[in-house]
Amino acid sequence: MIAIIDYGMGNLRSVEKAFEKVGANVKITQSIPDILKAEKIVLPGVGAIKPAVEKLIELHLVEPIQKSIADGKPFLGICLGLQLLFEKSDEGGDVKGLGILKGTVPRFKSLKVPQMGWNQIHIQQKDCPLYRGIPDGSNFYFCHSYYVEPTDKTIVATTTDYGLAFSSSIAVKNIFGVQFHPEKSQTLGLQILKNFTEIPV
Repeated sequence: MIAIIDYGMGNLRSVEKAFEKVGANVKITQSIPDILKAEKIVLPGVGAIKPAVEKLIELHLVEPIQKSIADGKPFLGICLGLQLLFEKSDEGGDVKGLGILKGTVPRFKSLKVPQMGWNQIHIQQKDCPLYRGIPDGSNFYFCHSYYVEPTDKTIVATTTDYGLAFSSSIAVKNIFGVQFHPEKSQTLGLQILKNFTEIPV
């Protein structure tokens, strides 16, 4: 079972439906036992990072997320779910994330925000399991004003150009994160989710 973590932020139903379309057994949950017994974890999210962190703390979900990742379970952060993995964000001042990965979440400065619509990804990790069957230069759907800036550049799986070449996804060990919305990215987005479901546990 794949647990989709419900902390009250994001269109969870569209993520659930997209996973179901590729044949995955998924459950939207904020139950700690469900999360701990799941084989894989998905953390979606839309909105601001500060209330997201506050909600995860309120629901006592930070430790189950950290434990699942430490135990080696495949983890996928989507949009805000990717940004939450890092140490701090510029959003609303200096806001702390979960600190699972080192790096920051700055705001786009040179172009209008949010970036909303389709944009290309440039694959940096040729052997990343998320991008099996995905051609370099493929278009995915984005909606965001902030982007992740990992301290360790080797974890950047793809980049995308929007005023600068930013990290549009990351992959390191069992941790994956995408800034775009695979559930809104049609056939190729579904392929990303299918690839995630097929990562060995």
